[in-house]
Amino acid sequence: MSMAKRTDPQSPAPHAADSHDLIRVHGARVNNLKDVSIEIPKRRLTVFTGVSGSGKSSLVFGTIAAESQRLINETYSAFVQGFMPTLARPEVDVLDGLTTVITVDQQRLGADPRSTVGTATDANAMLRILFSRLGKPHIGSPQAFSFNVASVQASGAFKVDRGADRTRTVKRTFTRTGGMCTRCEGRGTVSDIDLTQLYDDSKSLSEGAFTIPGWKSDSFWTVRVYAESGLLDPDKPIRKFTKKEMQDFLYREPTKVKVEGVNLTYEGLIPKIQKSFLSKDKEALQPHIREFVERAVTFTTCPECDGSRLSAEARSSKIAKLSISDACAMQISDLAEWVRGLDDPSVAPLLAALRRTLDSFVEIGLGYLSLDRPSGTLSGGEAQRVKMIRHLGSSLTDVTYVFDEPTIGLHPHDIQRMNDLLLRLRDKGNTVLVVEHKPQTIAIADHVVDLGPGAGTAGGTVCFEGTVEGLRAGDTITGRHLDDRAAVKETVRRPTGALEVRGASAHNLQGVDVDIPLGVLTVITGVAGSGKSSLVHGSIPAGAEVVSVDQGAIRGSRRSNPATYTGLLDPIRKAFAKANGVKPALFSPNSEGACPTCNGAGVIYTDLAMMAGVATTCEECEGRRFQASVLDYHFGGRDISEVLAMSVTEAEEFFGAGEARTPAAHRILERLADVGLGYLGLGQPLTTLSGGERQRLKLATHMADKGGVYVLDEPTTGLHLADVEQLLGLLDRLVDSGKSVIVVEHHQAVMAHADWIIDLGPGAGHDGGRIVFEGTPADLVAARSTLTGEHLAAYVGS
Repeated sequence: MSMAKRTDPQSPAPHAADSHDLIRVHGARVNNLKDVSIEIPKRRLTVFTGVSGSGKSSLVFGTIAAESQRLINETYSAFVQGFMPTLARPEVDVLDGLTTVITVDQQRLGADPRSTVGTATDANAMLRILFSRLGKPHIGSPQAFSFNVASVQASGAFKVDRGADRTRTVKRTFTRTGGMCTRCEGRGTVSDIDLTQLYDDSKSLSEGAFTIPGWKSDSFWTVRVYAESGLLDPDKPIRKFTKKEMQDFLYREPTKVKVEGVNLTYEGLIPKIQKSFLSKDKEALQPHIREFVERAVTFTTCPECDGSRLSAEARSSKIAKLSISDACAMQISDLAEWVRGLDDPSVAPLLAALRRTLDSFVEIGLGYLSLDRPSGTLSGGEAQRVKMIRHLGSSLTDVTYVFDEPTIGLHPHDIQRMNDLLLRLRDKGNTVLVVEHKPQTIAIADHVVDLGPGAGTAGGTVCFEGTVEGLRAGDTITGRHLDDRAAVKETVRRPTGALEVRGASAHNLQGVDVDIPLGVLTVITGVAGSGKSSLVHGSIPAGAEVVSVDQGAIRGSRRSNPATYTGLLDPIRKAFAKANGVKPALFSPNSEGACPTCNGAGVIYTDLAMMAGVATTCEECEGRRFQASVLDYHFGGRDISEVLAMSVTEAEEFFGAGEARTPAAHRILERLADVGLGYLGLGQPLTTLSGGERQRLKLATHMADKGGVYVLDEPTTGLHLADVEQLLGLLDRLVDSGKSVIVVEHHQAVMAHADWIIDLGPGAGHDGGRIVFEGTPADLVAARSTLTGEHLAAYVGS
């Protein structure tokens, strides 16, 4: 694509407006960036590379995208800004030549049970309008087809003041027809509470009938409010309660009662459990509470709407023999064909828009999804591609698109398609910035920025700027590893047993029978949507001791850090407490040892309403987070704030020998170093970690688990080419220590390193769900009978 300036034939001088062809960044210091200054060409595809944690996201998302968004927000009135997220100006001296940024990141779509692929992409909204116009019988407006809108009927009287003492009473009736199924309230599933998990009905309340974790027999708020409420007989076994007593015990509305002169609220057991346990995010619960919730609550498909979430009326209205619930349950590639067959001039613009949206799904490789798929079940890569859909047909030009590893979750066969989309966005006159590790995508870049040389404090500088050829010839880690090719294993390990999967039919699996070998490194491959996750997460027998490490987000606030998440802080606190003869709680910035001025946060936040809040380092503790008196206690010559400021590598040395030797802490630090996180600071907030770092932090935490079978979901996500070698070494060590490792993966280096490969396909959705190959990587390369086989053969160069 030519970048020639348009010039007037009489005037050879270029127009002043054409001189802004660069985005200039000077002195960027966000997170670990060390005064980075670069110039990025506009209307070109620029790829940012570098090891995980080198500062790519800090530069692209934390600096360029954040400042563009902040400047756009400032164009709105103060009133509107009050409703928008407040953004602080990134730490950077000069940012020049910015254009409007559209960010397409890997953040999972909300796990709200009411959110589906259809609602997240506006496809459902268009279908609802379509059925409200063409559906027979006609049942109402588009709301009548929405599972998030309940049917409402209300009537009442109100007075109308006409002045001069004249008032008139008017009666009004209001009705709204919604499409929500009344039984499941539009969720598609109904939950039942297993009462046997809540109490032992052979015992009385005074004998301690409750089996709910945390319900102590002497607690005013839980057990005693039931036993001493006067509504129930505390000495009668629960199974002998009368019908009224049972109703009061399980379902009574909140009622004021007096226990030992204290006014308390008595509430039936079921609503109390729903409020205290079930209304909270399951992932955020403590492990023993989560285990209780999983035991006590059973989810079943709603019998009334059969999981479609819609009322009988909404399901009765049809177009060409299909109801809206049938349309949402279809594979999107099939639904696109069905919509193409509709032709009604009265809704022509709507049909055209719907066709465009559905075709975008197919084009981007998500044709195997259905619109009723809950959005929380999409992987990070799928979520990112769903977000891309609204930008594909956009008429906007001269905007900056920012992508965060768009090839995640894509088979090598699908990466070419993604590359074509990125190039298409660029060719429309947009600036495309991509954070990426895959050589296939780096190869199409017009301009490459390589950050490093290391991770964390060892990174944050620009190692190379220029063309792909220049990167290849340069002496940077990325340049040296760009043409790395793992060789197929000469000898493979012998299995010690097998996990038998029989008749697996989760999602799109078509009655799969397969023996997954144990005691070896098994890699499960196949194009996106072929059924890999359904096989490993939905079909492995329940009895197997499986430790699953997926890509789900780590829950944690800015107070959480690697030391708190891995449990490392516990042995450190105990060691400090023992050495100084004081309580362990003093050495927690979230407990007794916290600086009273900043409550242990290290910074003081000042909210400025519609303007960005300001975080200033606490003057009392100077950002150390602890009271001054706590810092007088030392262990091994260091205080607790100095220990939390260490990197994993430093701490491993510190707690490994000498007077600070602490075996419990050293074991956890060894595991963190094993997964390649030696550069992380122990006190670094979890909110600053990249996606790849989070998954490896999870892996390090799970390595101590008792399970013999590890299931890893694309562990190379966010890993630089150089880090993949280290990951393969870690997987080998896990297998050699007697564990069985099952990896869902697209990276050819991991496939080549496997002892056994199970390839699913041949396509996605209903074209997949079958085993197309089982065997060693060498056999797969030799046969070249599947898409994976062809790409692996091309990769190893055979």
